[in-house]
Amino acid sequence: MMNNDVDTLFNHIINAKYPVALTGAGVSTLSGIRDFRGKNGLYNEIDAEKIFDIEFFEKDPSIYYKSAGTFIYNLHEKKPSIVHNVLGNLEQLGFLKALITQNIDLLHQKGGCKNVIEIHGSPIFHYCLRCAGVKVSYEDAAAAVNAGDMPKCPNCSRILKPAITFFGESLPAEALKNAVIESQKADLMLILGTSLTVYPAASIPEYTLRNGGKIVIVNNMSTPLDRKAFMHFDDLSFVFEELKTRIESL
Repeated sequence: MMNNDVDTLFNHIINAKYPVALTGAGVSTLSGIRDFRGKNGLYNEIDAEKIFDIEFFEKDPSIYYKSAGTFIYNLHEKKPSIVHNVLGNLEQLGFLKALITQNIDLLHQKGGCKNVIEIHGSPIFHYCLRCAGVKVSYEDAAAAVNAGDMPKCPNCSRILKPAITFFGESLPAEALKNAVIESQKADLMLILGTSLTVYPAASIPEYTLRNGGKIVIVNNMSTPLDRKAFMHFDDLSFVFEELKTRIESL
């Protein structure tokens, strides 16, 4: 990887008419959050089929809360990485129109991005599966979990569910719709830290390609779209440190 490659990438970003980013768990490993499917991913240790399964949750929500406590409910301790911060800077400068993420860690917002589309949901609130309209904030839910309890509905005392998309649930319709719209508009899509193996999220770059846009992939594992990428890098940290330097020189 050469600096002139990053120069080419940077020029395409700042000259694109409608640049968009799609991010996966790889961007948050730099913040100390382990990914799910990587070499040292959490799925090697936890039974995700049970923890993030809506049927199991309805039968016994403690399976989720006991297992997810250490990596969902300590997010207040995590800080945005160089990737989150640079993407926030690009948006603030007008060089990033939208950010579509598969992540549920809220770090893009901490990094300064405003137009964040969370296609796998978010723990930002927890809700009751029985009582319509009952919502509890992430902060209140985290306080309960970190105290060894589970967040409960103030009306019926049922255990609340995070607004994260579980297996067996549909992706948030509005978020998915907005992701498709933004990817169709994009003449350049940055695909960052995702292996593009989880559908329907993995199909999002296809909308950009179909409309004549270009995709750039930055990921340390191969993806099904590598051959369709205009550029490909394997080191997120290096690329974004270099992009930060170029932004600062504007």
